[in-house]
Amino acid sequence: MADFVGYPDPLLNQAALARPVDDAMRSVGEALQGAASNVEAYGLAAAHIGHVEPLVVVSMAGQGVARDYQLLFNPVVLAVAAERAFGPEGSVSMPGIEVPIERAVWVEIGFDTAKGTGQTLRLEGFAARVAQHEIDQVNGVFFLNRLSRLKRDTAIRKFFKSQR
Repeated sequence: MADFVGYPDPLLNQAALARPVDDAMRSVGEALQGAASNVEAYGLAAAHIGHVEPLVVVSMAGQGVARDYQLLFNPVVLAVAAERAFGPEGSVSMPGIEVPIERAVWVEIGFDTAKGTGQTLRLEGFAARVAQHEIDQVNGVFFLNRLSRLKRDTAIRKFFKSQR
């Protein structure tokens, strides 16, 4: 199993700035895709493996289906649905913790391919949730930051108690 950056590492709150795709970023992308595949994650951000890069890997398949990973370099949210829904979210950086987070039910994202070509993609349902979660992470927003202070503190206490 890959070694993931663990909560509360400050790296998880550090935003990665967009930049041209190069060999170094593609190398991190290969490592990220391998790490996601090893643990069958639905998505990962470069911060999870210790890199401050504007890069995520997201499975475009639905929940419970074989993963079909796509690397998204310099991902940005371009548009979101007004309709929102709660769903369970967790992180490899905080194993054992899953909390309901409210997200848009569809999202349009912009990103670069490994060749640096700009693309857009509309995702719905679970894939949209995963993409929003990982793009937040690229922007230095850990998923617990989407909770009220009380719910966040409860999740953190539960996590540290489970680590004893």
